[in-house]
Amino acid sequence: MQHQTQPEIKKAVLIGIQLPRVSDSELQSSLNELTRLVTTLGYRVIGQLTQKRATDKSNTVLGDGKLKVLGQWTGGTGKIAALFVRKKSKAALKWDEESDDSVDEAEIVEDISEPTSEITETADVVIVDTDLSPSQLRNLESASGVPVLDRTGVIIEIFSRHARTKAARLQVEIARLAYVAPRLRESTQGGEQQGGGGKGAGETSLELDKRKIRDRIKELKTELASIGNEHDVRRARRGQELSVALVGYTNAGKSSLMRALTGSDILIADKLFATLDTTIRPMYPESKPKVLISDTVGFIKKLPHDLVASFKSTLDEALHASLLLYVVDCSDLSFRSQLEVTQKVLAEVGATDVPHLLVLNKRDNLSVKEQAALLQEFPDCFMLSTRDHDDLEKLRAKILSYFESDMVDADFFIPYTAQQGLIGDVRDKARVLSESHNDLGTTFKIRVKEDVLISFQERLKKLTKKRL
Repeated sequence: MQHQTQPEIKKAVLIGIQLPRVSDSELQSSLNELTRLVTTLGYRVIGQLTQKRATDKSNTVLGDGKLKVLGQWTGGTGKIAALFVRKKSKAALKWDEESDDSVDEAEIVEDISEPTSEITETADVVIVDTDLSPSQLRNLESASGVPVLDRTGVIIEIFSRHARTKAARLQVEIARLAYVAPRLRESTQGGEQQGGGGKGAGETSLELDKRKIRDRIKELKTELASIGNEHDVRRARRGQELSVALVGYTNAGKSSLMRALTGSDILIADKLFATLDTTIRPMYPESKPKVLISDTVGFIKKLPHDLVASFKSTLDEALHASLLLYVVDCSDLSFRSQLEVTQKVLAEVGATDVPHLLVLNKRDNLSVKEQAALLQEFPDCFMLSTRDHDDLEKLRAKILSYFESDMVDADFFIPYTAQQGLIGDVRDKARVLSESHNDLGTTFKIRVKEDVLISFQERLKKLTKKRL
């Protein structure tokens, strides 16, 4: 029997740029998160390269010394190859000799090459923890000799792999094309024009490729809009139903909480962006009135704007929810900054005014003393572990009590002559406290949202008029 050879795991080296006002701990936290992103893609991180810089907008991102170290990590030259060589005048050559040793101190804060003795493996790819311009990407690939990805490229690749539904695939494809378009490069004959065939200049191959991408994005947006309309119709049908949306940082435990609250068999994985598609399920055991729970796409620092825009239709579940649960992993030391990211993204889709409850998840990973300190810092939060049945029962009760605080108690009489479907809706959309019967019909004592009660009363009037 022949054994199948496993595909070789690609090795990655990470680059972190420490800008002013970014602390060492913040830089390391960002690199740790990037490591998890890269691991989710299936790469193995073999090293990190960091540098303090006044800006990340320079042509090479790194200084000359760090570029040489990067070359040692990847087997590259550590130098940027010129796209073309221009013959210089004698005056220009003399100027180069005089300024050869000069350094732009405003740009490079620290450029100390790290020792090469620790480098024992060669990286297959370079990952940079910032967004790169097309020229920066090209320069780093020239110096390293291997493919280079920036943070946005990594996130988009993960989204591409995890998208399951048609809507999610369309959303990711739009974001991917928008990311790729400005990074397209000319082929070797790219500067030549395509056959114009008549008046005016023809398009270069690069211009043609960019136009194709623009046309494709337009097609995808049209297709996505039609799916969005279907979602709007379904959301309108759920208009009077109570809904809770779970929102928060990726891998905060939203899917685990969703499964615990609804009893549904949804994907749970200890990896970033395991959930990209909104899942909606009724809370179980089912309550009266019914409460719908929705799980949404997770957020992350520096989430690409194109992805936020593309997933706006998905995030609209949060915008139209009756209550938001901000789920955070309180055992993660950086959860406070993660909570800020959640609030920022929700602000981008206009969901800041939706009532919310902060849920500190994974309390079982903390000591009793640490839990007490967090409860003092966040007195209005709800702390739980999805593995603790009592915690889940208390959260379920808190959700129901929140909705009932906005309800009214009313007596609602339905004659036997006008009960077509109305009794079923009353039992489904209201909490029936008691019911009694007489010769004319049924009287329900119900606890219900005021707008739902009004809709019941209007429907009863229409049914009564039909009988007359």
